[in-house]
Amino acid sequence: YAILLITFIAYACYHASRKPSSIVKSVLHPDSKTRPPQEHDKLFPWPVGKVFVKREIDVDEVLLHRKSGKGWEPFNGKDGTSRLGEIDVAFLACYSIGMYVAGHLGDSLDLRLFLTWGMIGSGFFVGLFGMGYFWNIHAFWFFLVMQMAAGLFQATGWPSVVAVVGNWFGNRKRGLIMGIWNAHTSVGNICGSLIAAGVLQYGWGWSFIAPGFVMSLGGVLVYLFLAAYPEDVGFPDINSNSGKFIKRKRSVEEEEEEVDEGLEADVEGEGGGSSGSGYENKRSVGLLQACMIPGVIPFALCLFFSKLVAYTFLYWLPFYLSQTPIGGEYVSVKTAGNLSTLFDVGGIAGGILCGYISDKFRARATTAAAFMYAAIPAMLVYHSYGGVSPTVNILLMMVAGLFVNGPYALITTAVSADLGTHKSLQGDSRALATVTAIIDGTGSAGAALGPLLTGFLSTLGWQAVFYMLVVGALCAGLLLTRLVIAEIREKLGYVDEVPASEPLLNERR
Repeated sequence: YAILLITFIAYACYHASRKPSSIVKSVLHPDSKTRPPQEHDKLFPWPVGKVFVKREIDVDEVLLHRKSGKGWEPFNGKDGTSRLGEIDVAFLACYSIGMYVAGHLGDSLDLRLFLTWGMIGSGFFVGLFGMGYFWNIHAFWFFLVMQMAAGLFQATGWPSVVAVVGNWFGNRKRGLIMGIWNAHTSVGNICGSLIAAGVLQYGWGWSFIAPGFVMSLGGVLVYLFLAAYPEDVGFPDINSNSGKFIKRKRSVEEEEEEVDEGLEADVEGEGGGSSGSGYENKRSVGLLQACMIPGVIPFALCLFFSKLVAYTFLYWLPFYLSQTPIGGEYVSVKTAGNLSTLFDVGGIAGGILCGYISDKFRARATTAAAFMYAAIPAMLVYHSYGGVSPTVNILLMMVAGLFVNGPYALITTAVSADLGTHKSLQGDSRALATVTAIIDGTGSAGAALGPLLTGFLSTLGWQAVFYMLVVGALCAGLLLTRLVIAEIREKLGYVDEVPASEPLLNERR
C-alpha cells in the first residue's frame, strides 16, 4: 500500500506540473472570441454550479476583455498561437526522445534516486518558466528551452513508477491493481488545474512556480520513503526469471515453504537480506535487447495509435464542445473545459475494467484489441448523437472515454510490467523501465501527431477528425492481431506459442 500511495502521489505531481501551460495560454495570448467570465461562473463554478452554461456573448464585454488583456510578449502577436503550439511540440518531442534514455538509466541506476532527481529537476525548470514573468523576460528562446528541459526531466517519471510497481506486484493481480493506480493521471490533471488557476490572479508566473514547488516536494517524499525494490527491505524478488517460469505448477504449501526459506536466508545473510540496494544485484539490458522481447514492438506501435486517439480528445475535446451545439445551444468555453473532464472519468473506469478483464482471462492483447475495436462505434455514435441533449452527450462521452482510455492505461501499466519481466530475460536482468520507456516513448510520438493532424483536419470539418480517430483505433487493434491469435490458441488448448503479454502461462502449464 505504501508503494502504491507514494508512486501515485509522485506521478500525480508529474501531471500536475504539466497543466500550467494550458491554464495560462489565454493570459499569454488573449483571444477576443473567448467569452469573459460571468458572475454566476465565479460564484458557482462547476461541479457546484451548473454543468451546462449557455454561451452568451456580449459585444461590449468582449471588447472590454480584449482591451484589458494585453498578453505577454512574444505570445501576444498574430503568431502567438503558433508559438504556443511550438512550445507544446518541443515539450512532447523532448519528452518522447528522453523516454528512451530515461528508461535505460532507470534500469541501470537506483530507481529511488533516479526518480527523486527527475522530480526535483522537473520542478526546477517548470518554476524557471514562471520566473520569466518576474524577471520580465520576453525572449522566445528562453521559454522554449525551459519547456524542452522540463520535457527531458518529465521523461524520468513514467518508466520509473511503472518499474517500481512492477517490482512489487506479481502478474496475477497486476492488471486490476495498475488499472486503479493509473487514476493518478486524472487526479494530477485536476490538482494541477486547481493550483495553477488558484494563484493565477497573483501573476501567471505563480501558476508555474506553485506546481513546480509541489513537484520538488514530491521528490523529497520519494527520497525519504520509497523502497524501489523488495530486496531493499528484506523481501525476495518476485520477478526473478531464473528458470521459474518453466517449472510445474506448485502447490500453495510448496510456494509458502520456498518464500519462508528465502526470508530465512535473507535474515541469516549479511545485512539482513539487504546488503545492497536491489539495483546493485541485477544488470540492466540495452534498448535493442529490450526491443527483441516478444510483444514489445507490437504493443509499442499499438500504443502509438491508441495514444494518438486519446491525446486528440485531451487537447481538442473542450474546443469541439464549445463549437458544437448541444441540445440546440452552444455552451460557454469554461463549461466546455469543465465538461471535458467527464471523458477522463470514463477513462478511469475503463482502465479499471480493462485491467480486471485482462487479469480474469489472462489475455492482455485480446482485451486491449477488443476495447480499441469497441471505441470505433463509440466515437462515431458520440459524434452523431452527442448533440441531442446534455444528458446524452455526457453518457456517450463517458462511454467513449471508457473504451479509448482503457487499453491506453492497460498497455502503459500492466503490459509494460509483464514484458519487463518476460521469461526471455535470463537470470536477474532487468528491463522494466527500459520496456516501459520504449512502449510509452513510441506512444508519445503518436500523442504529438494526433493533435497536430487535428489542427489541419478540423478546417475540413469535425467529421474528418473523427474519421482519423476511427482509422487510428482500427490500426491499434490490428497491430495486436498476432498476439490475439496466440492468446486464443492458448485458451483452446494449443501450446505451441505463448502470448507475449502472459509470461506466467508457462508456469501454469
